[in-house]
Amino acid sequence: MKHMLALAVLAASAATGAHAQDFGFAGREFSVDLGVGVDVGPDYPGSDDAEAGPWLIWRNAGFGTPGTNESEGFAISPSFNTVGEREASDNGDLAGMENIDRAYELGLRVSYGTGPLTAFGSVRRGFDGHEGVTGEIGAKYRTDLSDRVSLWSGLSLGYGNGDYNDTYFGVDPAEALPRRPAYDIGGGFNKASITFEARYALTENLAVLGEVEYGKLIGDAADSPVVQDEYQPSLKLGIVRRFSFGF
Repeated sequence: MKHMLALAVLAASAATGAHAQDFGFAGREFSVDLGVGVDVGPDYPGSDDAEAGPWLIWRNAGFGTPGTNESEGFAISPSFNTVGEREASDNGDLAGMENIDRAYELGLRVSYGTGPLTAFGSVRRGFDGHEGVTGEIGAKYRTDLSDRVSLWSGLSLGYGNGDYNDTYFGVDPAEALPRRPAYDIGGGFNKASITFEARYALTENLAVLGEVEYGKLIGDAADSPVVQDEYQPSLKLGIVRRFSFGF
């Protein structure tokens, strides 16, 4: 994972550097917050229990004028996520269901910033627990309260293809019970979320980052008989360092 992250940083830096020169970003810099933290959220999609897991942070990437917090134009960066394992023995409602291992997701995130508004989209491929494709589209708005404190509020929609949604929300005929009928689900949007993010600068380049997400399963995912709770809140807290690359 360390080597993968290092390669992703180098690839993203090279890509954004080429983009900056090709599209007239001379005199600007590309900056990004990189760090680690803790993510406390549902054990797995649809769970009503929470667990703590690692948070690999790549946030607030974009071009801007040196010495400011403004990000403008397109930016491409890695997108990481993990999904907790699902053990049938941990919950009576899952009796007879196949266990699902912890999943690791790796992909890309594309964003476009204009002033305080940033639109984004991400896509990731899963490994181990699921082998589907998932991601989000959304937008967030930045408010700078001071030189040290910045807030973001955002809206997003989560998506999963057929393999992803079937892994976490589907019920095979062999797993069906009278109280849990077979359930076939295809790809589509599966979660809507409101997020609030805060960044507090400890030094010029070091900061504490926190995020609260209030998510709700939607569509066919919300109707799945294995969903224990449609509401999927999460809390993240970590420390980041800002890296800047001038052009």
